[in-house]
Amino acid sequence: MTLKKPITVAEVARHAGVSVRTLQYYDEIGLLVADRSSRDYRLYGEEHLLRLQQILIERAQGRSLEDIRRSLDDPSFDHVASLKAQRRRLAERLTETHRAIASIDAALDHLNLNKRERHDMDLKSLFDGFDPSAFEEEAKQRWGDTDAWSESSRRTKKYGEAEWRQIKAEMESIWNDAAAAMKAGEPSDGDVARLIVARHRQHVDRWFYPLNPADHVNLADMWEADDRFSASIDKFGVGLTQWIANAVRSTVRPG
Repeated sequence: MTLKKPITVAEVARHAGVSVRTLQYYDEIGLLVADRSSRDYRLYGEEHLLRLQQILIERAQGRSLEDIRRSLDDPSFDHVASLKAQRRRLAERLTETHRAIASIDAALDHLNLNKRERHDMDLKSLFDGFDPSAFEEEAKQRWGDTDAWSESSRRTKKYGEAEWRQIKAEMESIWNDAAAAMKAGEPSDGDVARLIVARHRQHVDRWFYPLNPADHVNLADMWEADDRFSASIDKFGVGLTQWIANAVRSTVRPG
């Protein structure tokens, strides 16, 4: 990759698939500091683009912006070694994804057969790539003695496939709208963000347990602290975990 001349923030945003506001924010917090033209426009060279690639890869894998900044600014940072490690992690995820796809194909094969042709369900292939019991046990250890856990367990025992499909669709709609707001440059403490936070709280209230603002903040902290949650949320938009977590926190700040 060779750039004949630096490119503008709009060009970087278009090529990288991020918003101009995101790049401006990265500049403001010292994560990706652009050069400046004589007219004070942001300009980006090869080093900036390579650093941005690192930021986007790490965010997609659930790391916080501050952790990424510290890592990239560390004098011992080895770009080549980092790329190799990232490639290795992505290859591992790819293997898991292929296993998950295979399990879905097994379910489709089973469901596509008519009743007379259906064979005994292959449970191993159906659930290959998934281990929901591990997450259930961890959740029980964390919250098993709380009213929220008891209420959530009571409600979810009654849910069938239709309810779970609706829950998934609602949740994806919330994350997609949040990602769109973030990419449009909406501030995490603005009115649009607050409406999205209210929708998320109502979603949890409706399907799982009563969620007050203080506990919502605790939930937001967990999204950022647990890579599995942040990776799941950031699939809808790089940096979304931090944006929505900040939005949740903004709803309980004085004033």
